[in-house]
Amino acid sequence: MINSVFNWSGGKDSALALHHILHEKQYKVTQLMTTVNTKHDRISMHGVRRELLQAQSNAIGIPVHEILLPEMPSMSEYDQIMKSTMQELKDAKITYSIFGDIFLEDLKKYREDRLAEIGLKGHFPLWKRNTTELIHEFLDLGFKTIVVCTKAPLLSEDFVGRVIDHDFIKDLPKGVDPCGENGEFHTFVFDGPIFNKAINFELGEKVFRTYDTPKDSNDNCFSEKEETPDKVGFHYIDLIPKP
Repeated sequence: MINSVFNWSGGKDSALALHHILHEKQYKVTQLMTTVNTKHDRISMHGVRRELLQAQSNAIGIPVHEILLPEMPSMSEYDQIMKSTMQELKDAKITYSIFGDIFLEDLKKYREDRLAEIGLKGHFPLWKRNTTELIHEFLDLGFKTIVVCTKAPLLSEDFVGRVIDHDFIKDLPKGVDPCGENGEFHTFVFDGPIFNKAINFELGEKVFRTYDTPKDSNDNCFSEKEETPDKVGFHYIDLIPKP
């Protein structure tokens, strides 16, 4: 088996990709790898508490390696931290890094280019699959996930805190990808075939936060579109761990 690390976001695409990897038995996943915002003590972007990340790791039975990031790292800072982390993995005989990406070509190329600098390779088990088929497969397998973040104005705060089911998919506005692959929404998986037990939590408060859009063309998230706003907003819901 090929020694690998799995890039774990805590969300549905990660969970489905990991499910396939574990069943293929070609790759040995030595650890999950997740970026954590050190200021808020939460998973980067998704805003989920670290305690719940650890609960996922325990339920899956694979240790998680947390990559600690400042609140708003520049692209160069992010690249340097990731490069150092990936070099450590290579030194530990890891040869592949696995991702749950589906169709964003630029992101895939960015990941592969950064890995190649270290001498590692990327693997994308869900790549180019139809996202409508993927979300239905996810549900049919028995996975359970809740929306923890939505990007305004693409999705309102009404979608935050909803457990994804077939009704949720029907309610999505036209143009929103059913897997949220364009960043429309993010999720937290709390049960499914890769877990040895469900993760208990209760819903906390909803908050709305805005962030400056990247202004540096060296930033991987930079956009040259004239209509790109100066700020982008996100709706979040806090998930509070329960025993």
